[in-house]
Order: sequence, then structure tokens, then C-alpha cells
Amino acid sequence: MSKPFLSLGPFQGITDAPFRNVFKRHFGGIDKFYTPFFMGIHKEEHAKNLQGEEIDPRCNDVETLTPQILSTDAEEILRFAKQCKELGYKEINLNMGCPFPRVANKKRGCGLLPYPDKVEQMFETVFEHFDDMNFSVKCRLGYYNPEEIEAILPIFNRFPLSELIIHPRIGKQLYKGEADVKRFKALTPYINIPLVYNGDIVSVESFRCIQETINDNPSIGLETFNRQLVNQFMLGRGILANPFLAEEIKGHNAPDNKTNRLHAYVLDLYEERLRHAGDSPKVLGRMKELWSYLMNSFEEPQMVWRKIKKINALREYEEAVEEVFRDVAII
Repeated sequence: MSKPFLSLGPFQGITDAPFRNVFKRHFGGIDKFYTPFFMGIHKEEHAKNLQGEEIDPRCNDVETLTPQILSTDAEEILRFAKQCKELGYKEINLNMGCPFPRVANKKRGCGLLPYPDKVEQMFETVFEHFDDMNFSVKCRLGYYNPEEIEAILPIFNRFPLSELIIHPRIGKQLYKGEADVKRFKALTPYINIPLVYNGDIVSVESFRCIQETINDNPSIGLETFNRQLVNQFMLGRGILANPFLAEEIKGHNAPDNKTNRLHAYVLDLYEERLRHAGDSPKVLGRMKELWSYLMNSFEEPQMVWRKIKKINALREYEEAVEEVFRDVAII
């Protein structure tokens, strides 16, 4: 099998334009990026939330970027698609995977999965007017139970989706427990859309195990004939914790200067965020969010987190980061 196609999943508050640009400057291996979701694309011809740097192609240095929308309103999706097309984008992605209750309780994100009739009606309206763009979907197995996707898949198959990203958990799990890789594999014979796997890829070893499980051929039956090989994977929490992960999966040579590269990345991202925020201390919140994952790149993650989480001033943060890279070894 050829080298996998790897994408970086969207995280609200973390993987915005400054993050994507800085990440791309320091690390390789990612073939495609997604924006964190947009919502509230109002009826005006040009919604204000699509006029900032987050969506402006001139402010995004990554080669392939797909804007994502969180919506259950076909007209809103179409407005979003139109404006993205005008900006030069070739694809939009619909978020049907967000598990957080404040989203799901409004029948958005994966909270939409228990309502196949609503999904079908929305898709019928969207694809009646959708033109000359790719439309992809990111979803989970369900919100309340993993059988919910069985009623949704025939609807997905009816429409010309460019890609289906499945995170094999249910919404009620949030990120607890393990992703159900075998359940993902069992669904593949019933899907005629290019598939992307997402979930629990935290190391080269976990990636290989998941890849082999998904693509291991059953011994008999039509399932062997119908099931597509999956060679596209979306990385999430694993690459936030270890920014070298995509390079490692693709077999890039291990860097001799791993600590220096990680240090330079952290400093560059901090400076980029300060520039965007006009030196506001608000950047600390976003940097702490990243460090809640990145601490796992160090041999003593809890020591790292204790140094970072208590910070309330920019100078304190800068000193704490230098202490971390001076005192704690990289894994």
C-alpha cells in the first residue's frame, strides 16, 4: 500500500490559521487541513465571519484547506458554499461529528445522527442547488448508540459526497473509551464514498495497528469484494501531543534536533498569536489549550502541565516555557 494520505482534524480554539501556518513551517507529513467549524452564516451576501484571516486564502499558507460548517440549515450551507467558492475553495465539509452537549442537544454535529429524515431532507435541498464544489462529511457512529449510522449510510450513499470521515465513537462517549475500529471496518462494505478513518491515532504503533485492522481481508464472502481499502486518515489529539507524528507515520528520518524543533515551533506559534492578538494576554488561553496536549511530548507531562496551567501573565508564560525546555526531556 502507498504512503497514507494524512489530514489534520479541526479543533476549536487551537487549529486556526496562525496554528496551521506555523505548524506547516515546522513539520511535514500533513496533506490536508480543515478549518474549525463556522456557524451562523447569515442571510447577508457576505457574512462577517467569512471575512477574517481564518478563511482568507491570502492568510493561509497551507496548500490544501477545507472550510468546515456546523449547520442543519440547507440554505445556510449553500450560502457558506457560495462564499467559499468565491474565495477559491474547492470543497466544504459538514460537521456531523461534534459531540459536545451544547452542540448536540440542538441537533447539530453528531446530535443530528439520530434523525435520518432530517438529514435526508437537508441533503436533498443542498444537492439540488450545489454546484461545482466538493462536499464532504465528518461524522460519528451515532449520538446515543452506534447503530444510528446504519440508517444514515444509505442517505450518504445516495448523494455525491467527495469524502466521508468517520470517527468510530458515539457522541455520548465524547472522547472516553476506545474508538471502535472493528465497527468502522464492518461498515466499509456498505459505503461507496471515499473513506477517511479518524480516532485514537496517537503513535506509529497505534496507526499501524488500526491500518492493519481496517484493511485485513476477511477470508470469505462478498464483503471481501465490496470493501474498499482505506488509506486516508485524519489525525487529531495525537498530533497535538506529538507534532512529529505525521512525519513518523510516513517514515521520515528521525530528527537529530527534535528538542530544538519543538522549542522553535512553540516560540513561533506564541509570537504569531501575539501578533494576531495585538500582544493581548488572551493568547495564554489558546497556548494553554495546546499545552494540555503537548505536555505528552515530554517525559514528565504532569510536571510540564503544572508549570504552564497556573500562568496568568505573558512574562510568566515565557519564563515557564524556557524552564520546561531546559529542565524536562523530550520523549
